[in-house]
Amino acid sequence: MESIIPYYARWIREGKLQVSSEWNKNLKVKFTVQDPCNLVRKTFGDALAEDLRFTLKACVGEENFIDMNPSMSNNYCCGGGGGFLQNPYKEERIQYGQKKLDQIVATAADYCISPCHNCHSQIHELAEMAPHHWHTLHLWTIICLAAGVLCRNERTYLGDDLREVNIPEWDETEFL
Repeated sequence: MESIIPYYARWIREGKLQVSSEWNKNLKVKFTVQDPCNLVRKTFGDALAEDLRFTLKACVGEENFIDMNPSMSNNYCCGGGGGFLQNPYKEERIQYGQKKLDQIVATAADYCISPCHNCHSQIHELAEMAPHHWHTLHLWTIICLAAGVLCRNERTYLGDDLREVNIPEWDETEFL
């Protein structure tokens, strides 16, 4: 079993996946990243976390990336994994996620990137309760934005600051 994240990093390094952070050069929108427990701490370790950071920095600019503390294999669990997101104990799940909420708030990032669907859902929900609201994006969303192929109908989770950024010149309705 493999994760797609090392492939993204390799393809960017090889020039096969062409992304650019130029769109964020003047905007200076800040990003942080969630290290999913199952992908990083329990399976692939810091090597995957490093590829995740390389990929994100290539997309948003190294100067616009703020790492959480602690990070990588030592990062805190968001509280949504292992089926917990689907259980009926929402209050407990949110309470468990408080440490992650505090960790994200401490970065003051505008966006938290997640390569995991469960983390994305939990972190999105935590953002609604935070004193500093952030937007939560899947990793592929920011890759597509940085590659200039994120269609208008795929911008649901983007804030107003990014909704009109790097829109493809072609009309996505051509492909429907």
